[in-house]
Amino acid sequence: MAPRLAVTLGDPRGIGPEVVEKALALGALDAEVVIVGSGEQARRSLRPEDAGRIAGQAVEEAVRLALAGEVDAIVTGPVHKHALHLAGFRYPGLTEFLSHLAGDVDVAMMLAAGPLRVVLVTTHIPLKDVPAAVTTARVVACGRIAERALREWWGIAAPRLALCALNPHAGESGLFGDEDERVLTPAARALGAAGPLPADTVFVRALKGEFDAVLTPYHDVGMTAVKVAGFGKGVNVTLGLPFPRVAPDHGTALDIAGRGIADPGSMRTALELAARLARAGR
Repeated sequence: MAPRLAVTLGDPRGIGPEVVEKALALGALDAEVVIVGSGEQARRSLRPEDAGRIAGQAVEEAVRLALAGEVDAIVTGPVHKHALHLAGFRYPGLTEFLSHLAGDVDVAMMLAAGPLRVVLVTTHIPLKDVPAAVTTARVVACGRIAERALREWWGIAAPRLALCALNPHAGESGLFGDEDERVLTPAARALGAAGPLPADTVFVRALKGEFDAVLTPYHDVGMTAVKVAGFGKGVNVTLGLPFPRVAPDHGTALDIAGRGIADPGSMRTALELAARLARAGR
């Protein structure tokens, strides 16, 4: 039996409804799709809080379906964080919102583009707060979540992890900061991971197939690597949930919504990966 996917359309003012429609039209998908939300609500005149309410409620419904076993995975269209906040969904992003809806489980955000898989140790926090948030315990927790997902969803029996350094040149023996030696090295040792390795080389090595995933200390270093490696084809996967959640790697693109020019490539990749992970997780 083909897996069932709940697909939310995201912010109705954005390109979500358009890219979902286009992605589904690109060819047969080995999955049954349940659309959550209505494209008829896609009106640029909607107030932001109304758009946020529609998008947030669609995510709640998709998670309900997944927890009830009525769907095997969910794919979420792009949302506008400020609109969600105005509607009362006060989470830094959908990753944190999904964690709460699933019972406040510990999750990690993975970005994937082709052979490159990047797991973020910290997500939507200011850069100045990153050093305090990157603890040995948090890195190890993210690594364990990633290992489990790589085994259960990707079928990799012995995942090979690498840890991206926080400082330039992995701290250069303490010359550029001691966090890599003091915090990240013990985490890498506990996980049996390579590193910490400098950001300017670790992603190249991963793209060549040396690692199955790279743990990165902060949002932009990981996001940048993935988008350079496969812009328009990358996806976001929430690890640690009791069901797979996949999303395209782009935002709402309010500036081009309604013009019919949005690229559905990332959404199509998200749908295909969600179907694959759903099958593997059964």
